[in-house]
Amino acid sequence: MFGRQPVKIPQTIGFFLTPQFSMVAFSAAIEPLRAANRVSRQDLYQWKLFSIDGEPVRASNDVEFNPDGIINENIDCDLLLVCAGVRAYDHLNKSTSHVLRALARKGIPLGSICTGSVALAEAGLLDGFRCTIHWENIESLAERYPALDITATRYEIDRNRYTCSGGLAAMEMMIDGIRLDHGHEIAMKVADQFLYTAISNINDAQRLSIDKRTGVRHPKLLAAIGHMETYLENPVDVATLSESVGISIRQLERLFRQYFNKTPAQYYRDLRLERARSLLRQTHMTVLEVAVATGFNSASYFTKMYRQKFGHTPIIARSKT
Repeated sequence: MFGRQPVKIPQTIGFFLTPQFSMVAFSAAIEPLRAANRVSRQDLYQWKLFSIDGEPVRASNDVEFNPDGIINENIDCDLLLVCAGVRAYDHLNKSTSHVLRALARKGIPLGSICTGSVALAEAGLLDGFRCTIHWENIESLAERYPALDITATRYEIDRNRYTCSGGLAAMEMMIDGIRLDHGHEIAMKVADQFLYTAISNINDAQRLSIDKRTGVRHPKLLAAIGHMETYLENPVDVATLSESVGISIRQLERLFRQYFNKTPAQYYRDLRLERARSLLRQTHMTVLEVAVATGFNSASYFTKMYRQKFGHTPIIARSKT
């Protein structure tokens, strides 16, 4: 089993490609396997690609991949990773869930890349396991599957379940599995092949810190933004916000004007609208549900603010990927 000192080599890693999967996350997962073979001068790993019908699958960047075969309960892998990306909920179906459950009953370890956790959750295969998913999808996954133990970490390895948040976290998860299989030295040689020097801890957060995302260093302003991000669904007023960070309303407004050329209220509203756009693109929530989840009093006011910021209505946002 991958990440558990293999009893045989090469190990076979299967990649189940679903429409609009993330190519960067898929590449970040498969390339460490190739590099492990290269630096060890052995065939430690081999890999196979599968699709739901055996037909080519397009990634979210429109690059097409030809699979080796159809995903079915007779495939033999040491680990099967579900690769997904944008609009993962659109590609759920009973056939996929049936196959994944059959493979789990056979004892095949299962995992996911980026939003592939959605397919595993739909099949009931993450129940009782720690799991993660891309930060944009944590809220929607938790809402749809409230019993799941979802973390905001970059990746999770919990017994025979492997989930990662996507992007370079896929590389980190695979390098960690290679380390568990074949030792620290080979794993670090693999990392070195990709000039990857910032190996993260499994418990590291997915997103950059607020100061890195905004370029701001002022501690009071960072605290205010952090407070805003915590209360997107139930926004607080400027007076409460200024009190929470220990400065006057006038000082807070001056800081937001200085760094962002916006009032605190405008900055807060833009944060909520950005979150709304993510929910519209990544979930099946109605416009009203998205409005409520991002702190707007009515769907009509939300629509007005959304059009004002993005130039189109929330309905149109559903068709944008």
